[in-house]
Amino acid sequence: MSTARTQVIEPLRIADARHGIRHVFVRDLDMTCVIGVHAHEKRGPQRVRINVDLGVVEGHPRHDDRLENVVCYEDIVTRIRAIVADGHINLVETLAERIADICLQHPLAFSARIRVEKLDVFADAAGAGVEIERLAPPRGAPRG
Repeated sequence: MSTARTQVIEPLRIADARHGIRHVFVRDLDMTCVIGVHAHEKRGPQRVRINVDLGVVEGHPRHDDRLENVVCYEDIVTRIRAIVADGHINLVETLAERIADICLQHPLAFSARIRVEKLDVFADAAGAGVEIERLAPPRGAPRG
C-alpha cells in the first residue's frame, strides 16, 4: 500500500520592516501555454501554474497611495500573459527566466523567485516544473 505524500509549499517570508522590504506576489496564476520539447506538447496548449515572489525596496518617500510608486502586480500579470501569448516556449526554465527578467526591470525590485509548473505532465503528480531565484544587477550595471 502506498502512502501519498502531499507537500505543502510554505509562503516565503520576504517582507522585512527593519530593512524596508515589501513582498509583492502573484499566487497560483493558472493559464494555458504552448510549452515543451515533445511533439505532442507543440501541438497545443497545456495548463501551467505560475507563482511570483518579489523582494521590493519600500522606497523613500513612501508610496503616498500612488500606483506609480509601487511594483504593480497587475502589470506583472499582464506582462506574463504577453510572454505566454508570444508563442511556443521549449522549457519551463526559459519561461521562468523571462518572467524574472520582466519583474527585475522595475527599479524597486531587487529579487524575484519564480515557480513554473506544468499541471498535467504526470497523472499521479499535481505538477512538475522549476523554481528559480534571481537578483537584480546593481543599478547602472549592464544586464547580461
